[in-house]
Amino acid sequence: MSSVLAASSIAEFLAGYLDNSHSAWAYVVAALIHAGLVLAFFGVAPLVYIWLERKVAGRIQDRLGPTRVGGKFGWLQTLADGVKLIQKEDLCPGAADQFMFRMSPYLVFVASFAAFMVLPWADGWISQDLDIGLFFILAIMSLEVMGVIFAGYSSGSKWALFGGMREAAQVVSYEIPMAICALVPVTALGTLSMMEISHMQAGPLLNWMVFHDPFCFVAFFVYFIVATASVKRAPFDLAEAESELVAGFHTEYSGIRWSYFFMAEYASMFAVSGIATALFLGGWSTGIGLEESFLNPLRASGGPGYLLANIFGAAVFISKGCVLVFVQMWVRWTLPRLRIDQVMTTCLKYLLPISCALFLGVTLWPLLVFKLTGRTTLVDSMNVMGSDLGKPTADRGYRPWTPRPASEIPEAPATVAPVNAEPGQPETEKPVEAANGVDVKHPEAARLNVVGVSEGKVQS
Repeated sequence: MSSVLAASSIAEFLAGYLDNSHSAWAYVVAALIHAGLVLAFFGVAPLVYIWLERKVAGRIQDRLGPTRVGGKFGWLQTLADGVKLIQKEDLCPGAADQFMFRMSPYLVFVASFAAFMVLPWADGWISQDLDIGLFFILAIMSLEVMGVIFAGYSSGSKWALFGGMREAAQVVSYEIPMAICALVPVTALGTLSMMEISHMQAGPLLNWMVFHDPFCFVAFFVYFIVATASVKRAPFDLAEAESELVAGFHTEYSGIRWSYFFMAEYASMFAVSGIATALFLGGWSTGIGLEESFLNPLRASGGPGYLLANIFGAAVFISKGCVLVFVQMWVRWTLPRLRIDQVMTTCLKYLLPISCALFLGVTLWPLLVFKLTGRTTLVDSMNVMGSDLGKPTADRGYRPWTPRPASEIPEAPATVAPVNAEPGQPETEKPVEAANGVDVKHPEAARLNVVGVSEGKVQS
């Protein structure tokens, strides 16, 4: 089928119409298309979230929120505010560092935007499926704090400088437990690829990592707390505490540059929520069995079926992220702001030790489960071989990893078989198990009823 829907990627589809000398342009065009699609969501999401936060704040405070611009529910209120900010004069204080002051909003904006490039929206829908996707997204989001520090430092205002220094202390501290909590499900799954992590959670609700073990369950809530602090949301918004620092690091900003900071903040709220969705909440999986019974066959049909299935998966992923964003807004308008010393104490004295304990616990959990049940996990469907990721459960070539009864375990043969050596070299000896197809890299291979190990076929 000569359709972009049947191509494995946009770049491969475009390369099919170009000769080898111009095939590199296919990847350039594909990169621009991917960036445009992500930028479209990146720009629209803050518009929706700003309106939603006003409505949430209004309901919590027994008000109505926006009700006039754009109809009964004020749908166009955020758009009207954006038009107003574009018309405002772009001012730069005389005491400010002109270049750094003007570049800081863009640095914050780009750091937040780049994080969306490795979010797994649906099966196969990801801008860059990196093997180190989680590491990349955490590293790129940490650059956002540099823009805030530069904005505070270059403004020529003590209030902005105080806000920038608070941001440096807070975000750098909270990034440590955030990364450790993100590693808890990664340790259980054995991959940093965001796409593979989502694939491994396909199927019923118990496949989601939040239900995998007690440590992943607690890590989800700890991650959500530290992620809320990392994106400067109340009660952790000390970098822009208007009751203490006028407006914090963006005191001297106005107009469209001021709006870039808040676009990045609301976009980062979804980014950290998207990470939580991919790591703990099954990604695009519904958790009610629709993938195996309906969506995977629809994807396998190709063409419009593949497109419809992935649109549904992307809607599920975005819905989960929006629910977490709503909770962040709910917390902001419910809890009072903490003091800066309380914020730092909460991180260094409580959240950091808890995250380290969770990381240690998830590494020991398989040993405990194996000791009690003879398996490394309580859920059979989590025993997925890497080559079977993304396939329906019925098509996966594996069985649960369970020991064989002692009565069926054969005695290890003591004989050896000659192995052909290189010309001019003497023959070497190798255990008969290896000659018969058993992978001797796994000492327990001959004792276990396992099929399809990636490094060699184990037969017992």
